[in-house]
Amino acid sequence: MPAVLAHLGVPGESDPIGLDLDGVSRVCVLLVDGLGAEQLAARADSAPFLSSLAGRSLTAGFPTTTSTSLASLGTGRPSGEHALAGYLIAVPGQDRPMNPLKWRLHGPGPRVDLLRELVPEEFQPNPTAFERAAAGGVAVTRVCPPYQHESGLTRAVLRGGTFRPSFSMGDLVDGAASALTEGDRSLVYAYHGELDLTGHARGVESTAWALELTQVDLLARQLADRLPPDSALIVTADHGMVDVRSPVDLDADPALSRGVRTIGGEPRARHVYTEIGAAAEVHARWTERLGDDYAVLSRDEAVGAGWFGPVVTAAAEVAIGDVIAVARGSGALIRSGAEPLQSTLIGHHGSLTSAELNVPLLVHRS
Repeated sequence: MPAVLAHLGVPGESDPIGLDLDGVSRVCVLLVDGLGAEQLAARADSAPFLSSLAGRSLTAGFPTTTSTSLASLGTGRPSGEHALAGYLIAVPGQDRPMNPLKWRLHGPGPRVDLLRELVPEEFQPNPTAFERAAAGGVAVTRVCPPYQHESGLTRAVLRGGTFRPSFSMGDLVDGAASALTEGDRSLVYAYHGELDLTGHARGVESTAWALELTQVDLLARQLADRLPPDSALIVTADHGMVDVRSPVDLDADPALSRGVRTIGGEPRARHVYTEIGAAAEVHARWTERLGDDYAVLSRDEAVGAGWFGPVVTAAAEVAIGDVIAVARGSGALIRSGAEPLQSTLIGHHGSLTSAELNVPLLVHRS
């Protein structure tokens, strides 16, 4: 987003990735949830339009999960700065992890109104890319499902400009194309989520996923056909996905619970929050029991390796586990007792494999 803003003439923004947007005054960024670059390349015949576009790959950042990547997209900052560092993360004053997508605590326990207890605009106070664009005179429209309008995640990292609810793929195309005509310069952010849902339920190697990709390809082509003059359509994603074949059930191994206060993250990238003084012991035990199929790092090791970006704020340190375990191959750390539905899914993401990290950056100009 900072690169797009720079080309739209927003003061103080720069283009660190070298986008080819010279002469463009209107940009639509279409975020296709779950569209990994490797999966797109493997199914090029299912997406002839997208496969024909000039572009390259970007790395999504860690962890490769929707809340983290959308926060990075919306703020232009890595997870170590915006602090939404996982699917489930620890937050101040609560003994259960928060799900940022729903902005509520995970698991059984007293009902807590996190929108009041953890005000999104205070949790992530820096101006978003959309707020910066609007302040710079750009007409900003977000075309997204209605549930995202006033969600905690939107308020924290995707706020700014006008929100236009999208009720279907056709409505998304019409809404985004119409919004692009507003003002002298315009920025449209459009979100599509069904490809990710299909991948989770059926797997990215399934016929269902390939057929859904064809629907996404049609959506992108219809939007490209409706671009006003001097416009560009950018298609990108928040993460890729892998099909899990060899899960480890954390709830079935009592040894992996000793010294553990709570477990966050998701099956491909777990944040492990330990009891006071137990981090080293938990790190050693998880390393031994999980073996070479998983990388198990302490918080300091992961931060030092740059997994969360060059800067890690105090708020992000709270969110990051004392121990972090990520899958190297086709495994996953499921929790059949605590997360029964998630444990049955076929497709997962979150880790650092190229299939999860690499996302497309495709550009079509009118």
